[in-house]
Amino acid sequence: MELSVFPHLKEKDKIMKTLLLLLIVTFASADITLPGTIKVNGTVYHFSHNRPIPGVKISVKGSTTETYTDNQGNYQLSLPNGDAILVATAAGFITKEIPAAHRLRIDFYLKPVKSLEVTELEEQISMALEDQQPVSENKRYGYATKTLRSQPHTGGHQQIGDHSYNYNTEEYAFVEENIFHDPTRKPLSTFSIDVDAASYSNVRRFLQQGQKPPKDAVRLEEMINYFDYDYPAADGEHPFSVYTELSQAPWNSDHQLLHIGLQGRIIPTDNLPPSNLVFLIDVSGSMNSANKLGLLKSAFRLLTNQLRTDDKVSIVVYAGAAGLVLNPTAGDQRHTIHQALEQLQAGGSTAGGEGIKLAYRVASENFIEGGNNRVILATDGDFNVGMSSNAEMERLISKEKERGVFLTVLGFGMGNYKDSKMEILADKGNGNYAYIDNIMEAKKVLVNEFGGTLFTIAKDVKLQLEFNPAQVKAYRLIGYENRKLRDEDFNDDKKDAGELGSGHTVTALYEIVPHHGPNSGYVKDIDQLKYQQNSIIPKPDYQEELMTLKLRYKSPIGHKSRLIAKSIDSRPVQLSESSDNFRWSAAVACFGMLLRDSEFSG
Repeated sequence: MELSVFPHLKEKDKIMKTLLLLLIVTFASADITLPGTIKVNGTVYHFSHNRPIPGVKISVKGSTTETYTDNQGNYQLSLPNGDAILVATAAGFITKEIPAAHRLRIDFYLKPVKSLEVTELEEQISMALEDQQPVSENKRYGYATKTLRSQPHTGGHQQIGDHSYNYNTEEYAFVEENIFHDPTRKPLSTFSIDVDAASYSNVRRFLQQGQKPPKDAVRLEEMINYFDYDYPAADGEHPFSVYTELSQAPWNSDHQLLHIGLQGRIIPTDNLPPSNLVFLIDVSGSMNSANKLGLLKSAFRLLTNQLRTDDKVSIVVYAGAAGLVLNPTAGDQRHTIHQALEQLQAGGSTAGGEGIKLAYRVASENFIEGGNNRVILATDGDFNVGMSSNAEMERLISKEKERGVFLTVLGFGMGNYKDSKMEILADKGNGNYAYIDNIMEAKKVLVNEFGGTLFTIAKDVKLQLEFNPAQVKAYRLIGYENRKLRDEDFNDDKKDAGELGSGHTVTALYEIVPHHGPNSGYVKDIDQLKYQQNSIIPKPDYQEELMTLKLRYKSPIGHKSRLIAKSIDSRPVQLSESSDNFRWSAAVACFGMLLRDSEFSG
């Protein structure tokens, strides 16, 4: 089958085409029943109080067929035959199997597991995942995956039995997609790097539930940067390498695609500086579900298992009020830390602001000079009591960042998830933001990418590209809409930008209309200027250059930036000869544009 968005790829590229095709077809055909199959639906409930459980995996035993329950605990699945066995799996609950026996409706009632069973489950998952290759784990197929409204809204309620539940109150910041610019009018493009990957795992959660994600939940740069890329190792004076590649844009044969990659230097765990970590955990009533507080506990136990004697952990919780439940404890005292985590229970309102204040105070009192001082906030983002405005919390977090205490944000749950607020907090706190939708994602973020998630090797990393109008008719940056900077911010060391962690990769894509190519209509005409001219004056020495790439960064404890600059040649390679890095990032970008209904998707 030929895929129209990739009409120019050759036979050797079938694997990449097949990946994208699988993603699109699975998403498009979520409600199709094939001949000879039986469609079964049902609801998954908590065994004790009959409350529906969202995010439960329903699979067919012995096959790859699976789906996930929606916000009301409902699922629908096409079985290959009526004798199949259905399996319900959720973090914090005992797995249950039910023979289908040709029934059209099957409900599950799941019992919570004991703490020992949860620990054993984590260990089994960890052992199984350690046998996988890192690339195959991180580059596993995305899950095909109805949309919640993308503007902030108050949502509604649904009555189930004697209970009333909130639903559909998730919040996402509006994303206005980048447009094409004429380099004769706007020659510079300036932005901050973004190593966050929350958007991909959040989008995957919607797709697993058979839903199309909200457009504004799809941030293309986070989709692209979720995966590992094979860039050259950093081996010079700078803490990262810079990689570029130019080829054809697969979704528009008249356009080119510029791939830019950064590879952070990998620091072995034993050589990482000691950590002063404060776990700031939301235990409000909204966190009372298996895929929130239950999964959160499992995730932090996995993180704790990576810590060393020189590291120390404190635990601050907040609900109706904030409190310190674990004083600073050595990282190798895992039993003590696990006990403190296991005792946490959800209930009450959400004094998130007070919790953040207390967490930063504890981090400051135990500050390690030259170490990794960090608050790790774990929440669904639903702050509604106390210091709750974004502006207040942003000011506090920005102030503490300057003192050397950074912030990592881990998101959990669904239904009332506040993505917009959490992304802002991580951005202001010189940290990163991840969405944890299952125990394997927790392992990816907190074990496999431990150094990159928690240890900064370069801060305030900014890029500025100057495009050559003799070679470029128009260009646009794909994604990074909320990371754009003013051109004058590039040389201003007071202007905050993104951070790069140990071993992290950062990827950015530019779609380019070549100067010799046809006019695509993406750049609109304007009247001739009266007082100046926008003419191209060719400079022979630079005639073959596509653009100049400049990059600024600071050391984690530095205040003055360093500059890297390099020129990019205008000669592209054939798409069939482009690297796996290039084709993979292009496939993910194309899929993200399709999810966003982008006007540029070809």
